[in-house]
Amino acid sequence: MAYICAGMITKRSMADLNRLNKDEFKSSDKTPVAIVLDNVRSALNVGSVFRTADAFRIKEILLLGITATPPNRDIQKTALGATDTIKWTYMHNIDEAISYLKTEKYQLIGIEQVNGSIALQNFHTEFSKPLALFFGNEVSGLSENLLPHLDFCIEIPQIGMKHSLNIAVSAGILCWDLFTKFYYHSKEI
Repeated sequence: MAYICAGMITKRSMADLNRLNKDEFKSSDKTPVAIVLDNVRSALNVGSVFRTADAFRIKEILLLGITATPPNRDIQKTALGATDTIKWTYMHNIDEAISYLKTEKYQLIGIEQVNGSIALQNFHTEFSKPLALFFGNEVSGLSENLLPHLDFCIEIPQIGMKHSLNIAVSAGILCWDLFTKFYYHSKEI
């Protein structure tokens, strides 16, 4: 392993990071994942999910029910402009979202602690179908009427006392995991 001496550490410039401009980003290949936020109360969480989706070139976000939509001051605080780069759609209810996602051939995956859920580290996919990740309300999680429509659920294993993570943190963990599985195992970024 190579280590950098402390005196040699410098931040990389924006040019060094090879950032795409907005038009290049919009037309670039995307990670075949949709994030579905079902009745997420916090606009700050929604903005964080937009920013994460931008970081990992997630295909789209669906906002359902009471979930805040852009333009929204609190979303913008944490999204930092990602609402302009990520495709998003508002849908009134879960049935509308399920219908759309099935038409688009998505695999429907709940992110929830349920009997029979798959631990994230044990989840493997070849991305033969795009994935739709459903994140539920911060207090009550995924609604019971959604569960029968899902292909399966993924759970982030935890060993602390709370056994719950903020929705924006959960979305970040899932997006990073799927990003690495898609790009590092199927092609170079």
